[in-house]
Amino acid sequence: MNKINVFPITALLATLIMSTQAVRADDAIQNPCTGPSALLALLDRPTVSDSACVVQDGQAVLEAGYQHANLTGAGGGTADNFPEAELRFGLPGNNEFVLLPPNDNVQRTPSDSTYFQGFSATTVGIKHELGYTKHWLGAVESLFTLPSGSPAFGSRGTGVAFNGIVTYAPSDDTGISLQLGVTSQTNPALAGGGRFTSINPDITFTWSPLWNLQFYGEAYGQSRTGPGLGSGFDADGGVQYLLTPYCEVDLEEGARLSGNLGGFTHYFGAGMG
Repeated sequence: MNKINVFPITALLATLIMSTQAVRADDAIQNPCTGPSALLALLDRPTVSDSACVVQDGQAVLEAGYQHANLTGAGGGTADNFPEAELRFGLPGNNEFVLLPPNDNVQRTPSDSTYFQGFSATTVGIKHELGYTKHWLGAVESLFTLPSGSPAFGSRGTGVAFNGIVTYAPSDDTGISLQLGVTSQTNPALAGGGRFTSINPDITFTWSPLWNLQFYGEAYGQSRTGPGLGSGFDADGGVQYLLTPYCEVDLEEGARLSGNLGGFTHYFGAGMG
């Protein structure tokens, strides 16, 4: 069994706590997770990283989307997954509960007209917002992937992820988000079901030229992409638009940088929150 090196995540969490534990002492500082543009800061999608904001107590957020990818490998092929649903509930004490139901996945291989279809695993988790200052916001979260889903796309065993998230706002219309996580997960049964441990960095840049419009760019990776495999890195970018303060739509596009993280060469997607 792989051993998890917890030092990187521990160091990040310690930094977050030291930088945010005195945050709420100044009530004059506006909560960056509220206001007319709050939904743009609050949503997890369409980025791979999660938001440092938690859903306010007594409220709920629903996210959904669709993604189409061109796959790597000699045979190539395409993959579609939907509805990419995520349901988040605000809890007391600056906490939220998150539920990620299974996705329906379809992979097609043009060379022989075959396809695989099945469901991914179910994930549940809890996030805690550490606090905020005028420029900083921090959170920690734990996610648990249940041994569920189909043999081709599910999880053979229980997966665990621990993430530290910190957001820095240099100005009123720009932001930088850093997420560092450690995961222990298993491959689907048809891929051998092997377990592997990975350290996962992520950096995201945002720019909001209007209160209801936001552009983003992101780079992310894993130190391991499977049992016995090396690292992989991808990048993505897109646009988010608020139809109303309570409804968002988005477009995204991503590409492989190195390794085989996600198994695609590039993808595009659309969704809403």
